[in-house]
Amino acid sequence: MSDHDNAGRILNLEEKVAYLERHVTAQDKVMLELSDLLARVRAELKMLRERAGESGANGGAGRDEGGELRDERPPHY
Repeated sequence: MSDHDNAGRILNLEEKVAYLERHVTAQDKVMLELSDLLARVRAELKMLRERAGESGANGGAGRDEGGELRDERPPHY
């Protein structure tokens, strides 16, 4: 192989490495965004579970003091 061929191959490899480095950087950014989103979703889920637990302890919506379902019509009637 000539020096020109080797230089072309090296240039091609350098371009591929540069592309892969940009791709990895972009993936890292997306992974951080997804990690933040997951943390927010987990916090919201925890809050909703706590809220559901509180309403369950208080009889919940549509229940009387004994925890039994009330006999009432749905709001769309």
